[in-house]
Amino acid sequence: MSQYRNANTSRDSHITTLRAICGVLVLACAAMWWGWSQAPKDLTINIPPDLRSGSTQKWWEVPPSTVYAFSFYIWQQLNRWPVNGEADYQRNLHGLQAFFTPACRVTLNEEYEMRRSRSELRGRVRGVFEVPGRGYRPESIKILGQDTWIANLDLVINEQYAGVDVRDVYVRYPLRVVRADVDRERNPFGLQIDCFDGVPQRLNMPGVDK
Repeated sequence: MSQYRNANTSRDSHITTLRAICGVLVLACAAMWWGWSQAPKDLTINIPPDLRSGSTQKWWEVPPSTVYAFSFYIWQQLNRWPVNGEADYQRNLHGLQAFFTPACRVTLNEEYEMRRSRSELRGRVRGVFEVPGRGYRPESIKILGQDTWIANLDLVINEQYAGVDVRDVYVRYPLRVVRADVDRERNPFGLQIDCFDGVPQRLNMPGVDK
């Protein structure tokens, strides 16, 4: 009888041990699930375009080439008026507003209203593109800090009215760019243009009369 009693006691002790192990495993799984749920859903790592050699890149750093590509792309889209500047410019300002700081949006909207009141936009067709040979260069980006840059864009501005060229000039735009990772749905770049850092300058290109 004592033998059976000892066997039952041993069995109950083993079951208790297994239950304790199961409880620990459940707690461990719950802790891992919580940690997984708190992990970032997205992590942006900016890689320079030249991958011919290896590089070490801190994930929070934004390479100058990325800042330049962002500022040029957004500025070109803002200034693309395929049909009528009065409507196209306003549509671009609204559609691209997530890529500009609030202060810059106010400045650009004021400029739009001023040019519209002077009839400088109606019927205008506009496009901007890089000056040939003046794309990204190390000196194109001035680093002011981890979160602030100045992008110098050397662009050709071409405007037409009723199919006739009315403006064809070279201009350097000094755009201030800041980190603003606040809305990944509308702005996956995590950067915003903070308008100009100085007055845009007209460029004199040797051998070209513009």
